Amino acid sequence: MRRVLATLLPLLLAACATTRPAAYHPGDAVTMGQQEGRERQLGDTSHWTLQGKLSVSDGNQSGSGALTWHQDGERYDFTVRAPVTGRSFRLTGGPGGADLEGLDGGTRHGPDAETLMAQAVGWQIPMAELKRWVLGLRADGGPADIRFGDDRLPSQLIQDGWTVDYKQWDATRQPAMPSKVFAEKAPFKVRLAIESWQLGQ
Repeated sequence: MRRVLATLLPLLLAACATTRPAAYHPGDAVTMGQQEGRERQLGDTSHWTLQGKLSVSDGNQSGSGALTWHQDGERYDFTVRAPVTGRSFRLTGGPGGADLEGLDGGTRHGPDAETLMAQAVGWQIPMAELKRWVLGLRADGGPADIRFGDDRLPSQLIQDGWTVDYKQWDATRQPAMPSKVFAEKAPFKVRLAIESWQLGQ
């Protein structure tokens, strides 16, 4: 798996270039009120599908590919198709554990997605939090520091040791949805360039 990932081209570095001017304003009554409204509106959204591109790095090796992420309540189907090798890696699971397909030697099983990815490929991907962050919401649990751009949409979220930068939003949707999300907890980096959202599906 590591050898395969090491051969993948870092295609998303260009695809994920910042298209939104960086601005990090502390929340005020207006922006925090809007964010709380977003969280009320989307907080119960547990069925959705996104498609786009994913890039992951551990500081030494990186990999990228086309991503389809289907969230069905507590269950998820996270499939990455590598652009060079054509191999697909599929992470599925729910409360009963997680399975990772596409590795040499067959499917691996773990107690949860985070543990399985760390054990199988050495990557730290905060799946439990990411399913909230990708919607532009604070994750349940620990405290979060949130800052906003000039458009009054979240620009940066710091939570559980991760810094999540929202590089671009699709403001044509109601509510607006993130379209470029960069999450970093040194040395790990996760970059998502989201091409389409299907909420409720």
